[in-house]
Amino acid sequence: MRDFRAAMRRRVLVLDGAMGTLLQERGLKPGACPEEMNLIAPEVVVGIHREYRQAGADIIVTNSFGGSRSKLAHYGLAERVTEINGLAVKLARRGAGDQAFVAAAIGPTGRFLEPVGDAGFDEMVAIFGEQVRAFAVAGADLITLETFLDVAELRAAVIACREFCSLPVMALMTFEDGGRTVLGTSPQAAAVTLDALQVDVLGANCGLGVEGILEVLRQMRSVTHRPLIAQANAGLPKLIDGQTVFTATPEEMTVCHPQMLELGVRVVGGCCGTTPEHIRVMSEDLAGRQVPWTAPARRCFLSSRTAVTEIGGSAPCAIIGERINPTGRKGYAAELREGKTTYIRREAQEQAAAGAHLLDLNCGAPGVDEPAALERAVLAAVGVTDRPLVLDSSDPVALERALKVADGKVLINSVNGEAKSLGAVLPLARKYGAAVIGLALDGQGIPEAAENRVDVAEVILNVALEAGLPREDVIIDCLTLTVSAEQKRAMETIGTLSLVRERLGLATVLGVSNISFGLPCRPILSATFFAMALQAGLSAAIINPKDGPMMDAYRSAMVLLGRDLRAEAYISAYSDVKSAPAPTPTADAPLRERLAAAIIQGDPEGVVDLVEKALAEGLSAAQISNEGLLPGLEEVGRRFGDNRIFLPQVMLSAETMQAAFGRLKAELSAEGVAGLGRILMATVEGDIHDIGKNIVCTLLENHGFEVIDLGKNVSAATIVERARALKVDAVGLSALMTTPLQQMEVTIARLREAGVPVFTMVGGAVVTQDYADAIGADLYARDALEAVDKVKKLLKR
Repeated sequence: MRDFRAAMRRRVLVLDGAMGTLLQERGLKPGACPEEMNLIAPEVVVGIHREYRQAGADIIVTNSFGGSRSKLAHYGLAERVTEINGLAVKLARRGAGDQAFVAAAIGPTGRFLEPVGDAGFDEMVAIFGEQVRAFAVAGADLITLETFLDVAELRAAVIACREFCSLPVMALMTFEDGGRTVLGTSPQAAAVTLDALQVDVLGANCGLGVEGILEVLRQMRSVTHRPLIAQANAGLPKLIDGQTVFTATPEEMTVCHPQMLELGVRVVGGCCGTTPEHIRVMSEDLAGRQVPWTAPARRCFLSSRTAVTEIGGSAPCAIIGERINPTGRKGYAAELREGKTTYIRREAQEQAAAGAHLLDLNCGAPGVDEPAALERAVLAAVGVTDRPLVLDSSDPVALERALKVADGKVLINSVNGEAKSLGAVLPLARKYGAAVIGLALDGQGIPEAAENRVDVAEVILNVALEAGLPREDVIIDCLTLTVSAEQKRAMETIGTLSLVRERLGLATVLGVSNISFGLPCRPILSATFFAMALQAGLSAAIINPKDGPMMDAYRSAMVLLGRDLRAEAYISAYSDVKSAPAPTPTADAPLRERLAAAIIQGDPEGVVDLVEKALAEGLSAAQISNEGLLPGLEEVGRRFGDNRIFLPQVMLSAETMQAAFGRLKAELSAEGVAGLGRILMATVEGDIHDIGKNIVCTLLENHGFEVIDLGKNVSAATIVERARALKVDAVGLSALMTTPLQQMEVTIARLREAGVPVFTMVGGAVVTQDYADAIGADLYARDALEAVDKVKKLLKR
């Protein structure tokens, strides 16, 4: 039973159900640490494991979900990480016997990575590494990474697993009703990122019932060939007689089994609300449905936090925006030396709007600290656009710093056929889950003939395969030489494109505009060469997407070559009814417009200068806020509501707003500008998660509210006492977990019993409008921006 991978190939495995609710039924006190039960009530933990094994579970999950140093620190247990996690494995083994696998569980730390949060990548790897080492020493069979909200944090957890052990890894994210995580990650983007890290199984748990999980897995299957895992809740929580209840019956948990098995789900388990009886019925149903499954063919995708782009195969040629490169751009080079990112953010947005699918980031220039600059460039680009990135550097130190902060699967540009280059870069691509561009040249230079370039490409491919990269993630640059100097070699490049595809079956890329360097009317020649390369099967092109003739040639060729089905992209680009993107205000535009644009685009560097100019022109602080900054923030809210931007972009706008208000603070006070109201915020007792609550606090402050944040795991008595003493206008309560939900009702009841005159609002991953109504809350908000909007309307009334 110890070979998990082999067992999963033979049949669908059943994973156990919920742990926290059963621990509460058997002595875990509200607000106490579930993992501490391993120390003080080990027989209770073993008993739960044994019940799930007897119900038919093939995989028993350890009681270590919150066993990270970050989580245990809330209970004064930070120095017992190894002891608690090692014991969790041993207790699960006692319950499982030799009849089930032991999966060591890791959950999120409760913090976001930069730039959304304050956690560093190396810090996260170290935190997860403590748990992983303890699991490996204690003899776990595999590791399951569950209920992650942030794909960047999950990347760090997977990398920690690979760095500190050799156990199989299952990686799961939690999605909301809208089909994305709280940070806007789609199932496809999550799957591409996790697939590139070569996890053994990927999928989704918590947040949704079986139908919702099935839809998430359908989307994941469209971009990954890996086995899937489904861990649904027993329906959505409802408040019945003052208790949080998951209402799905054991039989209802099996209704999607046929579709799941057809998708390639190889592990099925339960999450919140599931019991040994649920697992028994699910196991019995699956016993009669065992079907063989063959993985689909692998394809090459790249991803950001929220979007996916395919390269190669039958996909349209991917456009890689080339303009974030200091060559010939003195202004950008100067910004790099000064540590600024204004040019990067502007070009990232403009190239994306012009049609770029990917963005090339190059920060190599004299006098520039390239590792620091490339890291800043990644953080700046991901803050303003959803396009996957191409890291354009041959410096392994710069590449690694950038790879750590990239949210998804990036493309490294590049390696060549020399052993030094391959040895420095390919291990980074394998570790961080990146694809690579291989230049068809080696120590002897660029081969004259197409056949010899393909020989170099084959060397690169073979070394990449030995390093553990999939062949689909190797993309060959066939090398465009300027036709003015080497006219005969232009057609060798076209010939190389065809040969790479036919002989090696690899995707290709070209820096297309190099062809016309040194000649007049460059766009004409470049566009013609581009069309010829597309005919030869070019998979990706590094060009300026703002060059009209180049994009005209591209869109036309995609239609004629049958790679733009029904000419949809062509029609979208040229239809008269297509609305053009709103232009960025120019330097002579009214200051109010430029202030709003700075908030919308997330420009914390530039907004302070604009505030200074506005003050110098005689605008009052109130005018700057009400007529410039706040309209920009309101537009951010509209775009978020329309799913045009996501939480990371919202937080960057919030950071920009804070920078502006930081400069205006003294003027606003001098003008006697009153706040919109005073709001007390807290995560209720028993819940140590505060990410969502912190985001609400930030946005409320941005909109002019005074916020008092009591933190997390706050008792009802403390909330009542502080609300009365501080004379607040409203109290906001947050909960991520189901078990502390009842404390919301308790807190609201005590506020009313004490006669504290406040409005109440509730929110969190497990909170619903029905629940808010049932406990008598004045308002419920699905997300931070809805909370701000509803609070403003409520207090205005």
